[in-house]
Amino acid sequence: MLPQSPVLAVVIPLIFAFLNLIFGWWKKGFSYPIALVALSISFLASLHTLNTVITSGTIHYHLGNWDPPWGIEYVIDHLNAFVLVIIASISFFVAIYSKRSVEQELPEKIVFFYTIYLLLVTGLLGIAATGDMFNLYVFLEIASLAAYALIAIGEDGAPFASFNYVILGTIGACFYLLGVGYLYIVTGSLNMADLSQILPTLYHSKVVLVAFAFFLVGVGIKMALFPLHVWLPDAYTYAPSAVSALVAPLMTKVGAYVMIRIMFTVFRPYFSIELFPVATLLGWMAAVAIIFGSVLALAQVDLKRMLAYIVVSEVGYIALGVGLANRDGLTGAILHILNDAFMMLALFLVVGAIMYRSGKREISGLTYLHRRMPLTMAAFVIAALSVIGIPPTCGFFSKWYLILGSIHASQWVFVAVLLVSSLLNVILFFRVIENAYLEPGGEPIGAGSELAIAPEEAPLSMLIPILIATAGIMALGVLSGKIISAVIQFAVPAYF
Repeated sequence: MLPQSPVLAVVIPLIFAFLNLIFGWWKKGFSYPIALVALSISFLASLHTLNTVITSGTIHYHLGNWDPPWGIEYVIDHLNAFVLVIIASISFFVAIYSKRSVEQELPEKIVFFYTIYLLLVTGLLGIAATGDMFNLYVFLEIASLAAYALIAIGEDGAPFASFNYVILGTIGACFYLLGVGYLYIVTGSLNMADLSQILPTLYHSKVVLVAFAFFLVGVGIKMALFPLHVWLPDAYTYAPSAVSALVAPLMTKVGAYVMIRIMFTVFRPYFSIELFPVATLLGWMAAVAIIFGSVLALAQVDLKRMLAYIVVSEVGYIALGVGLANRDGLTGAILHILNDAFMMLALFLVVGAIMYRSGKREISGLTYLHRRMPLTMAAFVIAALSVIGIPPTCGFFSKWYLILGSIHASQWVFVAVLLVSSLLNVILFFRVIENAYLEPGGEPIGAGSELAIAPEEAPLSMLIPILIATAGIMALGVLSGKIISAVIQFAVPAYF
């Protein structure tokens, strides 16, 4: 057992970000291997942390040996150990994928790209690991500032998209920080465990209620929960391919983790379920988000932008599970954090590979792509089936738990929303599959025709992460029962 593994998972990418800057200035070819080494160590430390939590229980790590609540404490339970592994694994796979993509799209910015990439991963890992409300804010800002910078270096339109993200992200951060300040005024503590003991006697305080409202709005902006999602479509569309593949699976999911942590750990579950109808309101907002995201995705002709709106819809699934406020619903929400992370990873990696080979991403321009990039398009189809919710892909199982949670809550409207959203996703993805797979009629298949195009997959450094993500989608579906029994059932609060 390595007791330092939680802090190593966070500190290693931070240290290597500065090493990357130093050695990268000397020789920019060092940047890629430095990033891979850092992220592989962080991934292994995260896996070790999760294994320790499963076998030995919650980990408490006091930074600098200062005891909480005076010092900062990392508290790793089943929930955030689970999220740490998701962040570390996906950032590692995207880093492997990024080499050729970054060389093509950002040839003059390679050193700075990997430096900021590591800072972004540091921020996300820190958010998941910390047990201190203000420390969470610090890591939230590290991740946000790094994301703003990475998005801004994308294609035409990226600087303006990043500027919009900066404005709304700053507003979200201010709301969160105000909530922290109000809680500190009435409790004198910033430690999450300490707050959970002090706050119940203050639940009827208007200061506490305002703080909770600020938290929800701030985190809602960060996780792009409808109607606070307006920054996301442009940001994810215009960002470089490797950046989209990192932020789309992770940024919104980490925001969802923060929401779960605040609602059900910092505050007791009955605060937002019984004292105030927060969970009910969240459920209805999520239901609207699911339909709204899918309908707007139907209107898109740009494949990457279509996927960006699907992310808005997928955030709605997680928020719906939280809003259902029962064990099945919350199990589905936590499982969907994992499943959707891998689904979005696969889809955005595929789009990046298509852009690398063809320079196109319009849905109408994908004709004959199944012949040119057969493995890539097969990965896209599997990921699409998972988003639709077809077994045995992982997307089916988290949606199944959300449907069970809706039935147990007697929310038949939510059951209908989940079913309708799957039908909308069928239409969404069939448009893409139709263009890529169904060949126009009347054309002879000859040596000189377009149908004779030889396969030309993306480079192996891009193709292998795509195949790993696709295999992950299938494996997570098959292993969903074990994941729930080993981790998620313990991540759901005992209240449920």
